[in-house]
Amino acid sequence: DVYAIARWNGIKPPYTIYVGQHLALPGINRTRPVSVPVAEAPAPKRTSITARSPARPKTVPKPPSATGKGFAWPVRGKVLSGYGGKSAGLKNDGINIAAPRGAPVVAAENGVVAYAGNELRGFGNLLLLKHSGGWITAYAHNETLLVKRGDKIKKGQAIAKVGSSGSVQKPQLHFELRKGKRAINPIKYLPK
Repeated sequence: DVYAIARWNGIKPPYTIYVGQHLALPGINRTRPVSVPVAEAPAPKRTSITARSPARPKTVPKPPSATGKGFAWPVRGKVLSGYGGKSAGLKNDGINIAAPRGAPVVAAENGVVAYAGNELRGFGNLLLLKHSGGWITAYAHNETLLVKRGDKIKKGQAIAKVGSSGSVQKPQLHFELRKGKRAINPIKYLPK
């Protein structure tokens, strides 16, 4: 499970693993060769192996300059789930906004698409935009993605359509704002 590997290795979203990166895997004995499948290994121990794929992706272009007017709401709607701690020890690193299925999701600021895909379980169709100043925005649970990795995006440009992909049942957008790797409460940076 990708989440177990991420927890064992302290890998944070978007859970990217690169060729040559050493990973600890539960269930592999240090004395065995790294080619032994996890299912054949004895009692769980931690060891390092080298990932063989996927290849390190080419870097994305430098993000365009910010508008200087701050971040904009990516979609209009009611906030279903706010930032922070939830029941059962869960945490929301962003906010979830209810919106009609197919409603346009717009870029919160000028940026470049760093990730466009659905490989991260639970997020469905996900976009990550890099912005100047070390900012990153995440847009999850989309029905359709309208841009691809490497595309330069303007603030307010339609980048996706609201959906219920991933681990949600009702149409909504999961929106995160990050400064580097640290999640920030988006509400503090969005207009009232």
